[in-house]
Parts: sequence; structure tokens; C-alpha cells
Amino acid sequence: MTEANALTIAAARDALRKGELSAVDLTMACLTAMDAGDGLNAFVHKTPEIALDQARAADARRGADAPDLNGIPLGIKDLFCTKGVPSQAASNILRGFRPEYESTVTAKLFDAGAVMLGKLNMDEFAMGSSNESSCYGPAVNPWKSDDRELTPGGSSGGSAAAVAADLCLAATGTDTGGSIRQPAAFTGIVGIKPTYGRVSRWGIVAFASSLDQAGPMTKTVRDAAIMLGAMAGHDAKDSTSADLAVPDFEAALTGDIRGKKIGIPREYRMDGMPAAIDKLWADGCAMLKDAGAEIVDISLPHTKYALPTYYVIAPAEASSNLARYDGVRYGHRAKLAQGDGITEMYEKTRAEGFGAEVQRRVMIGTYVLSAGFYDAYYNRARKVRALIKRDFEQAFAAGVDAILTPATPSAAFGLGEMANASPVEMYLNDVFTVTVNLAGLPGIAVPVGLDADGLPLGLQLIGRPWDEAGLLNHAYVLERAAGFVSKPAKWW
Repeated sequence: MTEANALTIAAARDALRKGELSAVDLTMACLTAMDAGDGLNAFVHKTPEIALDQARAADARRGADAPDLNGIPLGIKDLFCTKGVPSQAASNILRGFRPEYESTVTAKLFDAGAVMLGKLNMDEFAMGSSNESSCYGPAVNPWKSDDRELTPGGSSGGSAAAVAADLCLAATGTDTGGSIRQPAAFTGIVGIKPTYGRVSRWGIVAFASSLDQAGPMTKTVRDAAIMLGAMAGHDAKDSTSADLAVPDFEAALTGDIRGKKIGIPREYRMDGMPAAIDKLWADGCAMLKDAGAEIVDISLPHTKYALPTYYVIAPAEASSNLARYDGVRYGHRAKLAQGDGITEMYEKTRAEGFGAEVQRRVMIGTYVLSAGFYDAYYNRARKVRALIKRDFEQAFAAGVDAILTPATPSAAFGLGEMANASPVEMYLNDVFTVTVNLAGLPGIAVPVGLDADGLPLGLQLIGRPWDEAGLLNHAYVLERAAGFVSKPAKWW
């Protein structure tokens, strides 16, 4: 029999409802796996007492009418505020911060009976593509092709590593420019970024407020549908939350996409794209075509401006959001010398508390928002963002139901390999994903194959706004056609 911690949400749900498995036993299996997985550095704050209390409560309410997530052990990204549990966004500036409140997403998950195993590693303030900017040190990809330790991607690197290594059944992630989809592709799991506004941002530490969106990271598309249903919904505490009914995403997984149009954007064919990625994309097209979909070429002409646009808007919003971390109210405060005033306290606190990547982005953001450069950079980036959004609107208006692209420009790379590269080279990891955030669209990464070194590769599907149900169904078809069942060999 499959070890309990290796089950999918759907399989565990069914076993729990039938009484074949208890939530306490399932949670203990995950806690054991979590402790054995310390070498991956995925869990950074463990909460076994909370997990077992929640599991016992789940067993008490168990039955055929229990919620889908009742008794399901999850990992929670360190960006989500969890009451009484350290929530420090992988930053030294929030060391010691234990919120007095629960984020809307975690509250919804716990109301649905989910079990929290602990908090997961990530890039500091979600700024990064490799999980190397974390104050906890990098999370490690459970996949290996040689002696190197590989990145699990970022910023939701701990979430991706934990799910891929079966330390938990699923995890929460956040996606500002690809931070769910890129790590999902690097670790051979499924990750969906919903439409902006589908999931509440309240209680999630902000990076770039017009781009951030939370979503599930799971072992299968069905699991993503189940978990998204619990996370989504209107929240009066979040002014950007959409007051829309949440469909039954799992029921939408019919596996029938006959007659649907799948767009293939010509601008995503990048110079120097690895042959393995190009072949994967072609194979994905063939799979969807075999399922009855029509493959059509489309143009998204402003794609080439997406990365520079993103790296103006995101740092601008970050510099504004991170201004609140000043050493006055909570978190880290620097030790001051005699004669130091409040200005020195701000400067020393932020210099000590923020890592190099966060400092870089705050400075860029402050620069592009400054009086002399606001119109030249920030305002222009906002206008280009509108054009990128319009490109997608025109494609969907022409009848395209979903868009298929690569998820990443390569397989996972080694930790430390980008240390001497320019920041721009690292930012190129987001080249296929940032457009989706700029346009506010839903996007999902699905594992489709392995490269020549045996590392997972994923494809991305982009959906119409608010059509997560249709997007998940397309992903379900792709997942079944690809038949990806590979797991990392356990070395940790």
C-alpha cells in the first residue's frame, strides 16, 4: 500500500471518509516524513502540537458529509499570517513576529478541516526565483541528476520541495511573477495561480499588491481543484477580492476539451530555448490536439516588454509596502549607539533586517517612484501593462479558450550557480510567467516530462479571467495525456 504521506488529497479524502485511515495516523505519517526531510530545509517552523489537535478534531467530525479537506495535512508558506505561529516572510526583519490573527486563506483551510504541519521556506518577502534569498538558507529540490543540490525554484520553494518529497499532501503558495508555477515546474508538481481577486490577500505579507495572488501547490490537478475550492471566495477585508460565486472546480474536470481552441503565442519562442523545452511544448500541443482541441497560432506582441515592465511595477509596489518595516512597531529593531536618532534607527534596522535582493528591489522601486522618474519609468510601465492585458483580451475575444506555453526556460539549476550572474539573468526565469500576473489571469503549471538528466519539466496553461474551472479541465486533459508519474529518488 502507498505510504499515507504519499497519498493525494483525493485519495486521502476517500480513505478518511471510508474509515480506512484516521486523520491522526495520516498526520503522524506526514510529521515523520517532515522530520526525516530536514535535509531539504523545506519546513522552517514546525507545528506538530497544532497539527495533532487539528487532526483529532478532524477525526471527530469525520463522515461522508465532512469537507473535502477534513484531516488533510498541509504546509503553509511563511508569507501567510498564522495566529501565534512565527510568520516572518523568510526575513530577519520579521524575526520573532507571531501574528494575533489568521490570514483569510488559512482560516478558510482550517474551517474546512485542514491540518497545519508547519510553515514553509521561501525567498525573502517572495522576492526571488531560487529560494536563495531566504534568511533560513535555501530550500533544496528533492530531485537530483548528479551530486549537486538543485534549486526547487522560488519564491514558493519550500512549498514545492515539501509537496514533491511527500512531506505533506499539499501546500499554499503565492505568485507575484511566477512564484507558484516556476517552482511547481522545477519539482514535478501542479501549481495554479488563480485570477487576481479570486483568493483573498488579507493576512498575506504583501510584496506587490496589484500582482500577488495565493494558490495551491499539489500532487495532481484534481487536488488543485479541491484545494482551490476551499481557498477561494469573496472577503470583505480585501478590497480587491471579487464578489463572485466559487464554482465546483472538481466537478469541472470532465476530461472533455473537444472543440476548444488552444492558442500558441509565437512570441514565446525565445532565442536559445533549450531543445528539451521546445520538444515538450510541441508534445503538449500534440496531446491537446489528440484530445480534440484545435491548436491555433496567436500573437501577444507586447510580451517582449513584460519583464522590464514587471521589474518596474513590482519593485515600486514593494518599496511602498515594505516601508512599514521600520523597527518601531514589531519585528527586528537595531541596537543604537548613543546619540542615534529615529533616522539612524530606521536606517540601521532596515540595513540589518533586509537581505541584498530585497534591498535592491526597494531601492529600484523608490527610484522609479521618485519625482524626476515617475513618468519615465512607473507611469510608462503601467501603460505597457495595459497593452499586455489587451493582447490577451484580444486573443480570448477571437475565441481562444486557453493558451499553452512553457512554464520555465530550463529545468532546475544548481544552488549557487547563479551567484556570479547578474540579477537580470535570474529574473529571466520568470520570462514565461510574469505576463499572467500583469494581466491578472489564471495560470497553471503541469508536469509533462523529464529532460535528458531526468529532471522534471512543466508546461503552462493560461486561462480566461475567472475561468479556473475551464483552465483546470484543460490541465486535467494534459496531465492524463502526459501520464507523468515520476517521483524523486529519496536521498535526503
